[in-house]
Formats: sequence, structure tokens, C-alpha cells
Amino acid sequence: MNGLRFTLLARDGTARRGRLETAHGAIETPAFMPVGTAGTVKALTMDMVRQAGAQIILGNTYHLMLRPGAERVGRLGGLHRFTGWTGPILTDSGGFQVMSLSARRKLTEAGVTFRSHLDGSAHELTPERSVGIQDSLDANVTMQLDECLKLPAPRGEVERAMELSLRWAARSKAAFRTRPGYGLFGITQGGTDDALRRRSAEGLKAIGFDGYAIGGLAVGEPQDAMLRTIEAHAPDLPEDRPRYLMGVGRPDDIVEAVRRGVDLFDCVMPTRSGRTGQAFTRFGTVNLRNARHKDDPAPLDPESGCPASRDYSRAYLHHLVKSDEILGAMLLTWNNVWHYQDLMRGLRAAIEAGRLGDHVAAFKADEARSGPLP
Repeated sequence: MNGLRFTLLARDGTARRGRLETAHGAIETPAFMPVGTAGTVKALTMDMVRQAGAQIILGNTYHLMLRPGAERVGRLGGLHRFTGWTGPILTDSGGFQVMSLSARRKLTEAGVTFRSHLDGSAHELTPERSVGIQDSLDANVTMQLDECLKLPAPRGEVERAMELSLRWAARSKAAFRTRPGYGLFGITQGGTDDALRRRSAEGLKAIGFDGYAIGGLAVGEPQDAMLRTIEAHAPDLPEDRPRYLMGVGRPDDIVEAVRRGVDLFDCVMPTRSGRTGQAFTRFGTVNLRNARHKDDPAPLDPESGCPASRDYSRAYLHHLVKSDEILGAMLLTWNNVWHYQDLMRGLRAAIEAGRLGDHVAAFKADEARSGPLP
């Protein structure tokens, strides 16, 4: 195997059930990647992440470049050995920080110069440097450097960022070191403009990548605009390569994107929500800060496979959250990461059985009973 191998195993409508094989193991898709920005899925040990059923985690080039330094991680055996995570790892290129740290960066054709949020020091990130850092980290999936814009934005600005991202894609491809079980993904841009998205996809396909990501969504546009864009854009991407929707998201976003043919997802929502007292369950979202839980002896879900969901009362979890105890963040994050993995397991099984429509209908009925995420 040279690069990554992706096999489509089943379809249900436009939804896909696949397998992505890497040097550190296979990923059954559709799959959700817990975010381990700085080499840790916040509040969890890697054993807890594994027990939840996660197959792949995400690391971040910008943050690991600053601390502890990609070269140091490389000398210590790469991100797998450094963190104790033995499965596949995907690394973001730093493109999201082009948007999120816009006040601290300077953008040119060559790349991006950031002022570190830690000490103010200057760091240049070019497409070549980003790929080199990800190589030092030993990422199984390397992402091209791109420019991500917050939406809404003027069409001319969206087009400029898309064209720059295409030029950076070609430079990223030229810098990438091909190895068995390792691959490079291109990232489409173009906002919610179908024509720009199509041009982006055509440009990336001409360069050639192991997988294709849809970037620049869930960055300010309404959900219906995001889903309409995915539905129109997914057919622009190669059938025989994995499709990754970056930074998404809520469980209902994931379900709808799977229906439209997306294979991979990541988002900070399950971990960030766990640290702020929010628990995702099959009965809906539970806010453990709410006083109505302080005398409740029931667990979050007595039938869950997750010890955090099954073995602790809501009263105890409420106490931990209100007391700002570290254990509260750990247990609720574990519950949430496990819930997201259960969500993906259910979607995979439904696609295999050809019953995704019924599965989604049941999911939406549960959502309607529980109400929106607080």
C-alpha cells in the first residue's frame, strides 16, 4: 500500500460506509475524531479515548509548533509515542488559526506569520513548513495549509482565499513525503458558493490527493446553508477517496452530513461541552449545572457502556460540576466522547443494513423530545 487505502463497503442513498487503512490501523467510516489539539484530548487519558471507541484523533500543527515544538516531538519518536496514542492521527495544518487568530497574523502569498498567543514571538507557517511539521509529528493524515474565512464574506474575498488555497495545495503536494500508510488531504474552499466550491474541487483533483476535506463551513453561516452546500458539493469530490467535513459539529449536523456522503468529522464540542457541565445522551442534552439534578439518584444512562454515564448519579455529577472539581470535567467529557462514538457506530450499522432513513427518523424523534442543545 502506497499512501492510504480507502474502500467503500456499503451505500445507503448518498451515505457511505467505508474503511480507511493507515500505517497505524484502519478507520471504519463514517467516523468522528476527538480533538487532541496540543497532544491531548482534554480531560481524558488515551486509554479513556480508546475505551470510548475512538479510532483516530486530531492534533494541531500551530499549537504543537509553538509547544513543545514539532522537532522535539519528532526526536522523541513522533506524536504516537509522545502521547501514547497508538492509532491513526490526523493533524490540522494551521489553516483554521488563519481565521481564529486573524488579529495576530500577517498573510502573504508565501504563507502566514503568526504572533504566538503564548509569548508574542513570530512564527512563519508556509505550506512547505506546515507539511514538514506534520511529517515530524508522524501524522498519518497530513492536511494542506489553506486560508479559512469567517462567513459571511464578500464573494470576491471568498474567491481570493479559494484561489490562494489552491496554490498552497500544489505547494503542499510538492512538499509531501509519500510513504506507505500515510497520506495528504486537500481542502476545498469557496464558502457557500457552489461555483467556487466546484472550481476548488476541480483544482484539487487535478493536483491529486489521498482524501478531500470540505473546509470553511460551520464558521458563521446558518445550518441550512451549510447542509445545502454539502449536498451540492459532495458530488464534486472523488467517489473513491474519503471526504472530511472539518470542524463539524453538533450530532444533528453530523447525521445530516453523513446522509449527504461525508465520511470523517472532528469538533471540539464533545470535549468543550464536557468541561462546561453539558452531557450528551440518547435522551437529549443534560445541563448538570441545573439545580434540578442535585437530588437525582439516576445516572445519565443506565444502559450505556460508558462508566461515566452508567455508574455515577446525576446528583454526584451536579456536585462535581458546581464544585469545579476536575473529576466532573473528566467524567462528562468521557460521556460525551463515548456518545459521539455511539452515534457513529449507529450510523455505520444503519448504512450497512440499508435502514439509514429509519435510523435518522428515530434520531430526529429523540431530538424533538429533548429540545435543542442549550
